[in-house]
Amino acid sequence: MNKTLLVMIAGLMFTGSAVALEGNASAGKAKAASCAACHGADGNSATPMFPKMAGQGERYLIKQINDIKSGARPVAMMAGQVDNLSDQDIADIAAYYASKTSSTGQANPALVEKGAAIFRGGIADRSVPACAGCHSPTGQGMAAAGFPALAGQHAAYTVAQLTAFRAAADGREGRSNDGDTKIMRSVAFKMSDSEIEAVASFIQGLHN
Repeated sequence: MNKTLLVMIAGLMFTGSAVALEGNASAGKAKAASCAACHGADGNSATPMFPKMAGQGERYLIKQINDIKSGARPVAMMAGQVDNLSDQDIADIAAYYASKTSSTGQANPALVEKGAAIFRGGIADRSVPACAGCHSPTGQGMAAAGFPALAGQHAAYTVAQLTAFRAAADGREGRSNDGDTKIMRSVAFKMSDSEIEAVASFIQGLHN
């Protein structure tokens, strides 16, 4: 394993501590009912601005919901939506979405070659690591480590998140809940708009 990958894996431990509570997917289905309006009944949102959560790892989902609840990850559209959830509620909702299967979209044919090269090989001249190193070659993520699944995610959502990480790295308002090592902020900061667009499109069409 090369040094870059080791550093990236160490840095991505921000995704959360080990799941303390065992989630119940059946209980989570009922608790996630109010989430369906934006994220879809099975976690496959129809609107690109809302992320697909189907098939996402429990550890990652728990981390993100708790970050939104605490304000560590500000999401205006989620204001008040998770404030009253208990730790068990969050674990159950995470278990429910983790039990579902993510749908797959279509990649822009004109961007596939460029997006695939970044996803699988990174950008060597700027020390941007391959996405596949932590998110797996098929984009299914590494659930036990808390590294999120990416395959099939809406390209518009992925673009928005990478752009938000890049903005935060530049000292502007953005997304900064990637831990003290700033791994995603550091990666996104080195990427151009066209590179972000290409890899996001490739991810949208990726089958896990």
